[in-house]
Amino acid sequence: MAVATGSATSARASEGMRWGQLVIGVICMVMIANLQYGWTFFVPDIQKTFGWDRASIQIAFTLFVLFETWLVPIEGWFVDKYGPRIVIFVGGVLCAIGWVMNSYATSLSAYYLAQIIAGIGAGGVYGTCIGTALKWFPDKRGLAAGITAAGFGAGSALTVAPIQAMIASSGFQATFFNFGIGQGLIVCVLAFFLNVPKPGQVPETTRNTKVIQNTRQFSPSEIIGPTNFWYIGSAIALVGGLIMWAIGAQFYIPLALAILIFGYGGYVIWTRGQPIFTLMYFMFVIVGAGGLMVTANLAPISQDLKIAGVPVTLFGLTMTALTFAATIDRILNGLTRPFFGWVSDHIGRENTMFIAFAIEGVGIYALYLFGHNPVMFVVLSGLVFFAWGEIYSLFPSTCTDTFGAKFATTNAGLLYTAKGTAALLVPYTNQIQKLTGSWDMVFIIAAALNILAAVLAIAVLKPWRAKVIARS
Repeated sequence: MAVATGSATSARASEGMRWGQLVIGVICMVMIANLQYGWTFFVPDIQKTFGWDRASIQIAFTLFVLFETWLVPIEGWFVDKYGPRIVIFVGGVLCAIGWVMNSYATSLSAYYLAQIIAGIGAGGVYGTCIGTALKWFPDKRGLAAGITAAGFGAGSALTVAPIQAMIASSGFQATFFNFGIGQGLIVCVLAFFLNVPKPGQVPETTRNTKVIQNTRQFSPSEIIGPTNFWYIGSAIALVGGLIMWAIGAQFYIPLALAILIFGYGGYVIWTRGQPIFTLMYFMFVIVGAGGLMVTANLAPISQDLKIAGVPVTLFGLTMTALTFAATIDRILNGLTRPFFGWVSDHIGRENTMFIAFAIEGVGIYALYLFGHNPVMFVVLSGLVFFAWGEIYSLFPSTCTDTFGAKFATTNAGLLYTAKGTAALLVPYTNQIQKLTGSWDMVFIIAAALNILAAVLAIAVLKPWRAKVIARS
């Protein structure tokens, strides 16, 4: 039926149409999942082939995540202005180009460039699919964002064994090439079927006592401050990074960028934008860092613990510890996103964050205590991923609830850059492991940060967000 009269509104979209759009987004997410979650399987062979230091190789992973996340606000602006199709199509092309370049790379610089290109493409697809889901489902925002993000979290589960098998039989270069072409092509085709809702096609904003949603629509500049401040910050980062590169201090560039973001960026948002966004960003970073550490280093960790090739039997299945862990981790990392998104639609975003972050903190600490046991490694790494992946449904939903849906793709993209900032810390986890001779300190730090985030969610974010919405 039509919800309003006049040329500015359209007939209410059917549930089939809404869920159809969600399914298209999920498939696109599945196609780009390996760009992040499949990387860990290539690292050992890259290191074995070229003899490079593992920390240097993982800078490529950091660059991928940085460009996957930090450009999402710009890509989101294009989506909000021109629609999702062109961004998804270009993203699919860039994802394919990135992995094809990986297949031919013979230097670290070549891998870095390839991962940057792949990251830009993946970010365009990811941000567009999440933003589109948030717009189609204001009444089920947590669930919709969670289901879409699940495609990225669990999408690589089906290809864990095929990727490992192709690497073993054909080499990692051929695997990069074949999967890159196939995944990119499917994304490009699906791009032509994705739309955003017109006025009147979706339900009104949800109103209940557990999930508080703002009716005011904040523009991106209202949240993070005037753009001229960010132009200045970007120029400082670019010049500073080039100087550090020139003097041979490349290893410290990610740390300098992280300090600049928290210092300069935090000051601008606190004084010129919405200070509560700073808290959301900080929480996203400290929770995201622990999960990215495990994602990037799952294979190296299992090898250092000398359990990677040990057979493990669970649920009537027998696989090596690494393969079993990688498969379960991706499945649970996908399931957690709609699950905790659905939970948050009923008990509130912050209450759900407290539960999930606390579980992850305990899970990481238990992995530190018992991870040397192959069975416990599989089970506990699965628990960690289950309690980590929900950040990709809870934070976009919380952001849109707080700042409105009109600029949802851009605003959620701004918050999603926190994942890139968290990735800046990944190379240093390898350095800590190298200096201490084990992963123990990394696990302890990650566990403590998750417990801190759990406390902040319930004690600070919840009352603060209620005040911000009440003022609006």
